[in-house]
Amino acid sequence: MTTLYGRALAAVLDRVAATREATGGRFPLFAEPDTGRWTTTGRGSWTGGFWAGLLWLRARHTGAAYDRDAASDVTARLADWTDADSATRGLIFWYGTALAGGDDRATRLRKRAARRCLEAYDSELGLVPWGSAFGGPRLLARADGVPGMVPLLATVDRRAAESHLRTHLRLCRGEGLFSSASRWDPEAGWSACAEPPPGWSRGRAWLLLAVAEAARHPDTPGLIPRPLVPLADEDRPDGPVDTSAAAITAWALLKLGRYEQAEAVLGELVRVHLTDDGRLLNGCYDLAKGVAVRHELVWGTFFLAYALAATTGLIDVREA
Repeated sequence: MTTLYGRALAAVLDRVAATREATGGRFPLFAEPDTGRWTTTGRGSWTGGFWAGLLWLRARHTGAAYDRDAASDVTARLADWTDADSATRGLIFWYGTALAGGDDRATRLRKRAARRCLEAYDSELGLVPWGSAFGGPRLLARADGVPGMVPLLATVDRRAAESHLRTHLRLCRGEGLFSSASRWDPEAGWSACAEPPPGWSRGRAWLLLAVAEAARHPDTPGLIPRPLVPLADEDRPDGPVDTSAAAITAWALLKLGRYEQAEAVLGELVRVHLTDDGRLLNGCYDLAKGVAVRHELVWGTFFLAYALAATTGLIDVREA
């Protein structure tokens, strides 16, 4: 198994190098399953930290100064997001810096981002709101606004980090169906949102990851998907699966010390969905809008590589 995972990790990190050359300094978002051609962004959007994280993993793998410099440069380019009104700053800055070691620019960036996120913390609501950076209502609580934000806040205010997690757990796992997002109204309080839908694959995966990041081992019913690779939307049984949700879950399970469950998911991803040239296919970005529903997704690749790096000894699962 270690040999299988080692080959898989090497293929994924070779793909990172090829992607770096192909994207010309832009941030990869998702790639076509047939051609491998990337759709990119100029500033990284909410996924920029995952690209930086992949470059840091490659630098660990090769030990080359060139790879380390490339990772440091991309991480520094995330700085524009420190003042963005978005809870996804947790994803951007935690995962963009977690593997940077002693890189001074990454360390300063993480500290600045943590302070800005704490400034956005709403003590009355008990969380950092979803924010307005990507449009729509600001006072939302979304499952994808919790991972990364919990450990980032904990570096400056542990109680704020715990409150952010606790509030989201209460809202997402309240009475009735699982809810990936809730909206605050001063008159009516919190109410569940229709989008993302209750059956959204990454809702549970993101929340499980946040629990794992808090370094706790609570009961987690309903957060671990029964199929190793879940449907993109469990209410659409004839629809595509989402390997990115499975990769997030695999990393979270490793963080929680559930190694057998994590390796079952990893084995399925590597044997069934990973190509020989290191592309994790069958990730689903946005099923409702029909965007990248069977594609290679940068965050799916990142969490797969993260989990493989831990199982092969390239990193210590406790360090990130």
